[in-house]
Amino acid sequence: MRIHWIILIMFVLFLVEGTLMNWLVPIEWVHRVVPHFVFVFVLFSSLYAGRHVALLLGIVFGMLQDIVYYGHLLGVHSFTMGLCGYLIGLMLEFKRVPMLTAISVIGMGCLLLDTLTFMIYTVFKINSQPYVWALSHHILPSLFLQLLFALACYVPARRWFEQAFPRKSREESSEMPTIR
Repeated sequence: MRIHWIILIMFVLFLVEGTLMNWLVPIEWVHRVVPHFVFVFVLFSSLYAGRHVALLLGIVFGMLQDIVYYGHLLGVHSFTMGLCGYLIGLMLEFKRVPMLTAISVIGMGCLLLDTLTFMIYTVFKINSQPYVWALSHHILPSLFLQLLFALACYVPARRWFEQAFPRKSREESSEMPTIR
């Protein structure tokens, strides 16, 4: 699968986050559960395509989320999605990641995204709740939803990213080119 198909899938997920999820989530949980399906795909790209691809996808789709959904501060989600994708890709570069490790890393990445976003909003005095309240009311229920989504789409996402971005092994990438 080529990268333009992956971007199209991520755009469809972006639309699903804002439209269908409001109907599928129970009324009591609509303002508590915030789906980040596009960010899960950014993390899949950092695991299977590389940190630079994840940085670019995180910045682009984060800015799209900032413009469409979160108008308080432009660039917060763009910065945090790009940074988290880059850090996860840097941490696991050149490693073959099994499913349990990938799901765990995606969970940590989603927790990091929501924590960084909360901290930035606290610095600029957009929210006044303590972190423990935000953790129990927003971050953990959203994390559970992201982990279920990541588990459901792990196999196809891994296959798509590995087809679009075939990885070199560590030995191949560390070889010095010969000058003739």
